[in-house]
Amino acid sequence: MSRGLLLVISGPSGAGKGTVCDAYKKDCDNKVWNSVSMTTRSPREGEIHGESYFFVSREEFIEKIEQDEFLEYAEVYGNYYGTPRKEVEAKLREGRDVILEIDIQGALNVQENTSEGIFIFILPPSMNELKKRIIGRASETPESLLLRFKAAYNEINSVSKHNYAITNHTVKQADEDLKAIIRAEKCRVTRVSNEVLSLKEEELL
Repeated sequence: MSRGLLLVISGPSGAGKGTVCDAYKKDCDNKVWNSVSMTTRSPREGEIHGESYFFVSREEFIEKIEQDEFLEYAEVYGNYYGTPRKEVEAKLREGRDVILEIDIQGALNVQENTSEGIFIFILPPSMNELKKRIIGRASETPESLLLRFKAAYNEINSVSKHNYAITNHTVKQADEDLKAIIRAEKCRVTRVSNEVLSLKEEELL
């Protein structure tokens, strides 16, 4: 069985990476496994513990850092976010594709901690549209919104550190672009070489 793909989806706040990931998972009948991050921030309206995030205290998160339980973790806007290592590795061994929908700092940390991973950057169609999306988050204070927009403006420079970039003009288009990337990755010679060798061995038997 081929090892699953580790799909690391990142981008600036407001680019729509969560919406694009949800569309892809729906198209795949949820066969891809979505890694659930852990965070110390408070839940937003509609978010569910264990599905949206694992919401924990700052003290509990720091304890898990000390026990090396994260594939990556970062402190963003005063809150910790991290990806539990054990579950991701288990799903990849089972041949399941795994999506990590994380912030840019987290994606760069994954690059440092593992030799595998397909790093995909979600871009907004324009900075004006990005600003509208961020302002549309009613849960944020004006000060927090300004901080997020300034950070997003700077984070776009990180696109060069990823393997692919998708401009999110529409969810449908971005979803199709993501599916095209994944189809191409599954056809890489480095991934199918074991299957080719198995075919050759069958001919010799």
